[in-house]
Amino acid sequence: MAKLTTKGRKKMPAKEFGEPGKRAYPMPDKAHAANAKARATQMVKKGKLSASEKKKIDAKANKKLGDTSK
Repeated sequence: MAKLTTKGRKKMPAKEFGEPGKRAYPMPDKAHAANAKARATQMVKKGKLSASEKKKIDAKANKKLGDTSK
């Protein structure tokens, strides 16, 4: 996974995040998109993220990953 610095994260447009309003789950590349899906799953299990929020993050990540079957 490419290193994402604080400076690089701040320069990213909001549309590059799984949750643009919170600027959470950055997805500048495929590796980060896959990681965002994994972290979202963890947060649902901890009760810190709703299933509908996870679904939105997964959909955005799948689009970035080129996976249209899910």
